[in-house]
Amino acid sequence: METQVIQATEYRNVSLALLNESKTNPRRTFEETALKELADSIRTQGVLSPLLVRPLTEKGFEIIAGARRYRAAQMAETPTVPVRIVNLSDAEALEAQLVENLVRSEIHPMEEAQGFRALLDLEEPKYSIEQIGARVGKSQAFVAARLKLTDLVPSSVDAFYADDIGVGHALLLAKLPADQQEDALKACFKEVYNGASKPARILLPVRNLQFWIDSNILLVLKDAPFNKRDAQLVPAAGSCADCPKRTGHNKLLFGDDLGRHGDRCTDPNCYQAKVSAHVATAIAAKPELVQISTAYGGQKEGSPVLPRNKYTAIRDDKPKSTDEAKRPEFKVCKFTTEAIITEGSDVGTIHKVCANLTCPVHHPQQKPGRDEQRWKADQEKQRKEQAIANTTGLHVLAAIGSAVPVRLLKRDLLFILERLVTVMEENRIETLARQHGIRQKRDDGGIKKAFAAYLHRADEGTLSRALVESGILLAATRGNPSAVLKEAATTYKVDAEAIAVKVKQEFAAKEKAKKTPLPVNKKTAKKAA
Repeated sequence: METQVIQATEYRNVSLALLNESKTNPRRTFEETALKELADSIRTQGVLSPLLVRPLTEKGFEIIAGARRYRAAQMAETPTVPVRIVNLSDAEALEAQLVENLVRSEIHPMEEAQGFRALLDLEEPKYSIEQIGARVGKSQAFVAARLKLTDLVPSSVDAFYADDIGVGHALLLAKLPADQQEDALKACFKEVYNGASKPARILLPVRNLQFWIDSNILLVLKDAPFNKRDAQLVPAAGSCADCPKRTGHNKLLFGDDLGRHGDRCTDPNCYQAKVSAHVATAIAAKPELVQISTAYGGQKEGSPVLPRNKYTAIRDDKPKSTDEAKRPEFKVCKFTTEAIITEGSDVGTIHKVCANLTCPVHHPQQKPGRDEQRWKADQEKQRKEQAIANTTGLHVLAAIGSAVPVRLLKRDLLFILERLVTVMEENRIETLARQHGIRQKRDDGGIKKAFAAYLHRADEGTLSRALVESGILLAATRGNPSAVLKEAATTYKVDAEAIAVKVKQEFAAKEKAKKTPLPVNKKTAKKAA
């Protein structure tokens, strides 16, 4: 914008008709009540602080700072206001607007962000984040965080201006790619039914949104199965080392996060594209790789991927006991080969497996001939031992659940539980539901929906118990179930050995009852004769 040349600062009273609001003023929202209060003050005392203006080429002045006072003076119907006239370039005017608004009255963080962005985008003079921070008296991290807010999608910006979300929520959303922000915005809220026709929408704390993002979007790069420096794996994405979507790429924004979690990817779609490309490349390079699935359920006919029941994964860790060393998954046979997971969890990782169903080590078959009865007896013994072990585990789990104290609020417990249940396998959910007396499908939604409804009705104590139980069940899927349960029992001072003895006694009593003949009713016996 062109301005008249004025050699020195000048103070004077000018008519409101000669003043024009600046199009670059970062302030866009004006609170009506505060304006009315300021107007009342102007009626009695006048405008005490001059407006900062610069002359226009045409008649009049552009307001650099003082838009609130200008609007309040209009409401007060004051004919003139005091001004301070200065000759400023566009860059100097923009900088003055930012500094003036920050000093005089807190502006909306989104307006502040857009002002910082306008300064950064100037061609002349050039500003850096460090220079902007120095001019407005803020840290570089603060300026970087405000600038990131300009990456919010329109729906997030609208929610922010409407005070539906806070600045903490907005910053977490802004750190995500645009295509992830819509789902993350929904995760900011929870619908609660309180008897009204429509559910009430409640804003959840920032920590809840962070938990949702950690669970559903952010991926730890050190666990990635692909080469993170390979720029040709997915040419359109390039190398992870140079990717701006990597948290380590912007330490001003993700400094604290890097210390807790390490470098993480904020774009799950790009991450999955690289995983898929890695799998395709690995199979093309080694066609003999066996493709396996870690998911439950059968495979489609003709699929090259082996389901869980068609292979035995060989564990890399060493057995911790003699009994554990006898288990098939700790043994290597002549059929052991490399396999790549192409479905389920941990896709793209390489493992050793035995996929030969005739292998006597990993897939023992029924022994023929005279050893058949002994083999059947061994199988029955193993079945009983497994049943006793399962029942003992359930009893220990119940005892641990009973020992869990009430700590968190119900909303916190329910929120965490709902997220844990979404990542639990169906059989684990059924086990957890049985622990709380839910043993059958109650509607079309199945056991998961029935259990979710149960959790919404439960008190804090029950939710605390379910939270610990679900944590144990999830840990058991990744490690040694017995060890996990034993560690939990120790933590909650549960006598697992006493429970095991009691369960064995109950099973023995049931076996004895089966072998004892039922008493014969004499009248029934005569009629039968």
